Amino acid sequence: MKPLHVLTVAVVAAVAALAWVGVPSLGSQARAQSSDATPLYPQAGFGTANGEVVYHAICQGCHMPEGQGAKGAGEYPQLAGNPKLAAATYVAMMVLDGHGGMPGFGKMLNDKQVAEVVQYVRTHNGNNYSDALTPEDVHSLRH
Repeated sequence: MKPLHVLTVAVVAAVAALAWVGVPSLGSQARAQSSDATPLYPQAGFGTANGEVVYHAICQGCHMPEGQGAKGAGEYPQLAGNPKLAAATYVAMMVLDGHGGMPGFGKMLNDKQVAEVVQYVRTHNGNNYSDALTPEDVHSLRH
């Protein structure tokens, strides 16, 4: 086969595969995604979840249950014993805005939840930073 024919066959096969698996067209509306974990943390009540629940629902998937971090398909920083956690505002800005491969959760979490998850991370797994952010502090960090 000539290279142009190979490319044409590959493009046709890719489009057919996407149509077969049910990829929505560009004109369709986006829908919220769910996962196997969705039933564990019902979306309707998640706005009242405290910092510990937020950590276990969102953060531990990458940073691990004990904050030990992970390396593999990506690199997820260790939170346990991490000296960068000494600056509470740094941690809050990371949660709100993300950085590098970490997404921001500012649109998902309210000010109280951000303050509580920051406090949870800073007082668990070998961290002992007692100065706490208030929801008002978090509010002032939002864009």
